[in-house]
Amino acid sequence: MLGLARNVHGLTTRMSQGEWPRSMGTLLADRTLGILGCGRHGRPIARIAAAFGMKIVAWDRGGAYQTDDPCIRRLPLDDLLACSDVVSIHLRLSAESRGLLNRERLAKMKRGALLINTARGAIVDEEALVEALRENRIAGAGLDVFASEPLPASSPLRTLPNVLLTPHIGWQVSEVLNEFTEIAADQLAAWLSGQLAATEVLNPEAVDVPRERLGGIARSRENGREPEPAGTGERENRRRG
Repeated sequence: MLGLARNVHGLTTRMSQGEWPRSMGTLLADRTLGILGCGRHGRPIARIAAAFGMKIVAWDRGGAYQTDDPCIRRLPLDDLLACSDVVSIHLRLSAESRGLLNRERLAKMKRGALLINTARGAIVDEEALVEALRENRIAGAGLDVFASEPLPASSPLRTLPNVLLTPHIGWQVSEVLNEFTEIAADQLAAWLSGQLAATEVLNPEAVDVPRERLGGIARSRENGREPEPAGTGERENRRRG
């Protein structure tokens, strides 16, 4: 958001070409930040933005807002897009969120607004976004995620001067990786002890996988052989049939 507000990418590019460019930046104070998905990732962004003096509005799918912060105003999606100077996406990719910011909704964004997507690329219609950026209806975009990754070399997003791109590195710091490892270990322990609820996982059918299979895997490795993946025998039988 800071890089976009001061056009850091464009100015750096021109400086590397020997220029001494001048550019009017955007002051974040008193601007409105619209957060799509005010959950575990969206709430910290709201706190940071508030420290810059920004006004915060938020929207969540189904109205399931996960904050009671009085500084965060809840709005319908179209109203949020119309009033926000910066829109930042923090939603999980799902059937409901895929293509959420389509051509129609991007057209409803405030003219000259900035769009930041560090969630999942498929939430935004990239073709429509490119058009909006070329026409300066959207002043700039900061993208860490894309519909296709790695981002194709031929993607027009790579050549637009008002786009700040990073190669899906939002989570790539050692502290976050350590946190992910601890969460995975805690969830595995909860599953083994029968304390992991199906509502706590994205694929609830996995909760019912027989735990005895894990014991079989351990015994196989103790005997010096790797266990066959689930369904190997069935696939072999189908091939032979």
